[in-house]
Amino acid sequence: MSEMTNWDGDADQEQGIHEWTAGAEAAKLRIDKYITDALEDEVSRSQIQLWITDGHVLVNDSNVKSNYKLNAGDRIKLSVPQPAAVEIEAQDIHLDIAYEDADVIVVNKPRGMVVHPAPGHEAGTLVNALMYHCKDLSGINGELRPGIVHRIDKDTTGLIMAAKNDKSHASLAAQLKEHSVNRRYLALVHGNISHDQGTVDAPLGRDPHDRKLYTVTDRNSKHAVTHFTVVERFGDYSLLELKLETGRTHQIRVHMKYIGHPLVGDPVYGKSKGIKLNGQALHAAVLGFDHPSTGEYIEFSAVMPNDMEELLHNLRSR
Repeated sequence: MSEMTNWDGDADQEQGIHEWTAGAEAAKLRIDKYITDALEDEVSRSQIQLWITDGHVLVNDSNVKSNYKLNAGDRIKLSVPQPAAVEIEAQDIHLDIAYEDADVIVVNKPRGMVVHPAPGHEAGTLVNALMYHCKDLSGINGELRPGIVHRIDKDTTGLIMAAKNDKSHASLAAQLKEHSVNRRYLALVHGNISHDQGTVDAPLGRDPHDRKLYTVTDRNSKHAVTHFTVVERFGDYSLLELKLETGRTHQIRVHMKYIGHPLVGDPVYGKSKGIKLNGQALHAAVLGFDHPSTGEYIEFSAVMPNDMEELLHNLRSR
């Protein structure tokens, strides 16, 4: 497949430094596929992609994307990060389960619950709860995110699915990649949107001023499309149903800010004035997908959380 450079001694291997030079037969091969093959599938391709995103892979001393296609002679360097010692505790946390079988579980996530452990949120997450409830979960996404196929933000409520085995995980992940999963959200936004429906087609990437945030940008960005329909108007506010065509991090929140209608209560992308809410008024109301084993399309819905319902009631009563 390639011509491998000499290791710089055993010390480099112990530090997790891998270096290769791409041969002619590797030309046009994706970098993530190349490294997966070079490591003889000892590391999953999804993990390789995360390392690429986090800047642990360089090609000719430069960062690249996972879909970068190699040229003969490209110099590739992988610096494997030291694994953090983790021990995820299975916690007896109540789950509002919309559906469950041997392959998949669908949960109505409450506001304030983080999906998987991360610095500052090592416990009390959906993963902690799933590990207690399910016992066995897909291991494709690693020890920190067992079973997790997609995510919704901490303060976004609503439906999220998790895989109980690797076969189901692969099926659900493929559907997400093909944009065939039906994900519809309800959101209350600032402003009166005059047109009844619309589409936001704007690429998203890291905010160059704050790497924790996302923004609409053409630089190092990903294609992102959000469709919306106005459900109800309240003068200075609009209730929308939004359908995701793609599923980028903070996609709805950033797209709504981009068109001048940020989500009510959004502590990061929203306005500080007006209605107060403990987190953004965003609810994953509908989730539909083809069952991993039967192929049958199944769909679930979840009512809005009490604080959003009360907020809408107050707006209607004004």
